[in-house]
Amino acid sequence: VQLQASGGGLVQAGGSLRLSCAASGYTFSRLGMGWFRQAPGKEREFVSSISATGTNYADSVKGRFTISRDNAKSTVYLQMNNLKPEDTAVYFCGGGRNTINTMFGRGMDYWGKGTQVTVSS
Repeated sequence: VQLQASGGGLVQAGGSLRLSCAASGYTFSRLGMGWFRQAPGKEREFVSSISATGTNYADSVKGRFTISRDNAKSTVYLQMNNLKPEDTAVYFCGGGRNTINTMFGRGMDYWGKGTQVTVSS
């Protein structure tokens, strides 16, 4: 499975970005998908996940970020609104076959290369 994330960039605080992650090589609808981020000097952290049964968000992004997926396009999205400087990080998408684990940000079998998001104050 190949995952390709895109959509990162530089934005001012309060602005918005939409990240995309296109998948290939597997039946996309069967995968649980998630977004993670890693800021400089910090460990990778869970941001959001989506499966056929629902979505999950880290507390730090609830109410500001929205995850969605288009199975016909084999793509998962992360709409990020009201961005804050502390959202600055490299964002990664992941996919996993165990959709229970992936809902909690665990058990990702596949990873894409990250896309940089920088939020200026």
